[in-house]
Amino acid sequence: MPKRRLGNYPAALDRPSDMAHPSSEPPPTPPDWPHCGHGATAEDLVGCRGIHVPGHTACLAHLDEADRDAYLAGLAPGADIDHRGTPFTADLLDRLLDALRDPATGHPRLGTARFGSAAFEREAWFVSATFEGDALFASAAFEREAWFASATFQGIAEFGSATFQGGAWFESATVKGNAVFVGVVFERAADLGPLVCAGRVVLSRAVFGGPVTLSFAARRLECRRTRWSSTAELRLRYATVDFSHAVFEYPLTIAAEADPFVPFDSRPVREELLAGAPDAGVRLASLRRVDAAHLVLADVDLSGCLFTGTVHLDQLRLEGACSFATVPPGTHRVRGRPVRFTPRRTLAEEHHWRALQPAAVRGWNTAVLGAGHAGPAQLAPVYRALRKALEDGKDEPGAADFYYGECEMRRHDPSTPRAERALLSLYWAVSGYGLRASRALGWLAAAMLLTIVLLMGFGLPRESPQQEATGTVPPGGGRVTFTIDKEDPKNPTGNRFTGERFEKAVNVTLNSVVFRSSGQDLTTVGTYIEMASRLAEPVLLGLAVLAVRGRVKR
Repeated sequence: MPKRRLGNYPAALDRPSDMAHPSSEPPPTPPDWPHCGHGATAEDLVGCRGIHVPGHTACLAHLDEADRDAYLAGLAPGADIDHRGTPFTADLLDRLLDALRDPATGHPRLGTARFGSAAFEREAWFVSATFEGDALFASAAFEREAWFASATFQGIAEFGSATFQGGAWFESATVKGNAVFVGVVFERAADLGPLVCAGRVVLSRAVFGGPVTLSFAARRLECRRTRWSSTAELRLRYATVDFSHAVFEYPLTIAAEADPFVPFDSRPVREELLAGAPDAGVRLASLRRVDAAHLVLADVDLSGCLFTGTVHLDQLRLEGACSFATVPPGTHRVRGRPVRFTPRRTLAEEHHWRALQPAAVRGWNTAVLGAGHAGPAQLAPVYRALRKALEDGKDEPGAADFYYGECEMRRHDPSTPRAERALLSLYWAVSGYGLRASRALGWLAAAMLLTIVLLMGFGLPRESPQQEATGTVPPGGGRVTFTIDKEDPKNPTGNRFTGERFEKAVNVTLNSVVFRSSGQDLTTVGTYIEMASRLAEPVLLGLAVLAVRGRVKR
């Protein structure tokens, strides 16, 4: 209906659809309501599946003109209507909505509206309509454009298993209940939103055949087993998103929208229905069994996201401020000893695993129902893949926490060989897997102090060896030849911890940090002490430098 098309809305696509739409094919069995039966033949014993108009034996489409006029004249704004299975032309739908039009607002006002399995030819125009009860369009077939722009749904908006052969437009629509699109087929491009929903938007098992932009401000968005056959962009506010088992072959972006949506009319969408929500951020609940090769996440909270089972996680792109869970802060006591966790980003599934351990401290989040349990063997490759994804994005400092998590999971994995676990434990203890400079520097300071003490106690000789000269003088006089002999250093006695000995011990220790020999005379024990320090202390210094570089590398 060109005369009613708004200039800013996209035009209908003209190409024919090549996708199957099962709801346009009549089922072989009659519906479970008294149906019209118009046009029944030997091949189609059921005929028209439209429900009887009250007091008649035909549907609204096949009612004679006088009876149709009488029925429509008896409707009032806010009336409940039931036209399941009825075929609607654009003119018939206009006449029905005109009968329900509120004279005060000039817009249709419906009570509970049942349009399940109805077929809408050409355009279905529900712009600015108000559904005061539930709006039930399950299994309906929309054969050109479907317009629900600025519509208000006071109850549930049910479109399960419906087919949109043309465009589907829900700009500035509001839903006080749930918006259900389970199993819906969108054959062409769709622009769902901006839509404000006080409950859930359910797109599980929906199919999108063309490019789509979804703009939702809702408490929860469920996209389990949803299939995208073209590019897609999900712009969201307030929502917790379940994306498990979703299938897409083209780039797909899930992004948090910082400000309220502004549709074509340039007026921000009102969000009073979500006034009780804690914040407008977007939280991802699950990416399990998703192929993340084409997935982009922007400004999304991943602190509760489940990642195990995700394919090609190393190709995931994280943009903006994507946040993860963190370890419990502060100092805790486990079996009488203090425990403090190194600050880092963690996966929700590591929280769940640690919360189940016998010696778990407070602060680890327990798994919600249905989240399952993943252990270190499953989490190590997840950390490894996320580390690679950040490294490929040139975010080496951000990848450091995921390398730490990978090593932690390998260290706690019972299937890891014992020798490897021991090596990882040592690596963790001395430097936090080469990522904690403070820990490595602390051990370096301790090693240097121990070296100084040992040298003062056992390594420095009692006194510097004196040179002795011996020679023979011929009876007739002549040239004197000296032979220099050096005494072996002797272990000290008496007070060993003097300022002079401390200075010498510091000199030996500092030189050992950089693989240099001090040139000091040492006892046999001191020689071995210096050899050990020249091996251990430069390694600790190198680990500290490596940790600093990992945090500032560009």
